[in-house]
Amino acid sequence: MASNVNPTVRRRRLGQELRKLREQKNMTAEEVAERLLVSQSKISRLENGRRSISQRDVRDLCGVYEVEDQRVVDSLMEMARDSRQQGWWHTFGDIPYSVYIGLETDAESLRVYEPQIVTGLLQTPAYAEALVRGALPETSAAEIEKRVGVRMRRQERITTEKDPLRLWIVLDEAALHRVVGGKRVMREQLEHLLKLSELPHVTVQVMPFEVGAHPGLNGQYAILEFADAADSSVVYLEGVTSDLYLEKAQDVQKYAVMYEHLRAQSLSVEASRQLIDETAQRYTE
Repeated sequence: MASNVNPTVRRRRLGQELRKLREQKNMTAEEVAERLLVSQSKISRLENGRRSISQRDVRDLCGVYEVEDQRVVDSLMEMARDSRQQGWWHTFGDIPYSVYIGLETDAESLRVYEPQIVTGLLQTPAYAEALVRGALPETSAAEIEKRVGVRMRRQERITTEKDPLRLWIVLDEAALHRVVGGKRVMREQLEHLLKLSELPHVTVQVMPFEVGAHPGLNGQYAILEFADAADSSVVYLEGVTSDLYLEKAQDVQKYAVMYEHLRAQSLSVEASRQLIDETAQRYTE
C-alpha cells in the first residue's frame, strides 16, 4: 500500500460515498441504524469521517443499500483498508487534534484568522514551547515536547519545495504585542514570521487595532481547501475540549465571505511587514 495515503482524507471520502448511497435509497441515518442494530450517531460519525470504518461496516452498509456492482463494493472496501492506516502524526502518540492534522496534511490551501497568537505553522520552537506551557499549565514536560514536535513536523508543508501549502494568515495586531516566552523569544518569533512571509506561497496580513470592530471578533478559524474536487472545503474551529468542523456549503461560504472582509480591512502585505519589523525591533533585552 502506498505510504503517502492519508487515512483522515480516506475516511472523509469514504463517508461521502456512503452518504450518497444512503441518500440514493432515500433512507435516513436512523433507518439505517435500525437495520444494522447500531446507534444513529455511529452512522453519522462514519459519514462525516470522524470515526474509523472497518471493511465489515462497509460490507454491511452496502448490503443495506443493495449495492449490486461489485466494483463499487471493492472500491469502498479498499478505501476502508486505507482509512485504517496510520498517518505520520501517529508516531507521536495520542494527538487531540489528529483529525485536523490529517486534513491540513492533504490540503492545497489554508486561510487562517488568528486573533491572539502567531499561528502554529509559523511558530518557532521556543515560542511554541512557551505557548503550550502557558496555555496548558498542568501539562507534563514530555507532553509539551510532543506537542512542539508535532507542530514543527507540520511546518514541513510550508518549507517543502514540492507542492507547498498555500497559506494566507490574517493576524490580529494583539499577537505581535502578547509577550510569549520573553522579549528574546518574541523578537526571534517576529523575525521568523517576517522571513516566512517572504515565501511566494505564504501571505501574512496584520489586522491593526485602529480598525476597531471587525468580522473576526468571534475568534480564530481556518478554512481548508483541497486539490481534489471530491473533497469539499472545511472550516475548522478549535475548542478547549473538542473541535468543530463545518462542511456544509452555506457554512463554508459564510466564513469565506467573512475572511474576504478581514483581508480587505487588514494592512497591506508590505505595511504588515513594516509593522511586524518595527514591533520586533522594540523587543530588546
